[in-house]
Amino acid sequence: MFKHIVVGTDGSPTALHAVTEAAELARATGARLNIVCAYEPVPESRLREEAREAPDDVRWMINPHEDADVALREAADRATEFGVTDIDQHARQGEPAGVLLDVAEEIGADLIVVGNKGMTGARRFLLGSVPNQVSHHAPCSVLIVRTT
Repeated sequence: MFKHIVVGTDGSPTALHAVTEAAELARATGARLNIVCAYEPVPESRLREEAREAPDDVRWMINPHEDADVALREAADRATEFGVTDIDQHARQGEPAGVLLDVAEEIGADLIVVGNKGMTGARRFLLGSVPNQVSHHAPCSVLIVRTT
């Protein structure tokens, strides 16, 4: 049914709920789970300060997408808890909807899973929300998970 599932995370509890749904689908179908996190780079001043304060053995972990890396690790751990073993992680600079769509196109995704956060009330009609943008421009099917 599905061979490649894409799910986005920002490290929030609602995003982890979407990751859980995507993981259950990946496990049930034997699909590869591609977990995606969009980021804005960490300011150079913060990187320099963290590098000065960090012990030598962990300085290599300090990079412009370190926050995204943490969110991806948490999401991958969650997926592993649900029995998914075929997982790819993608940290990309950019706005979330565009990053999700880019990864989905690059890997030939069959499904994109996103949470519904931000789709309540009048806001659901704005094109600015990630679920709305993804659902209107996706190269594949989209599952919008109720996370709120």
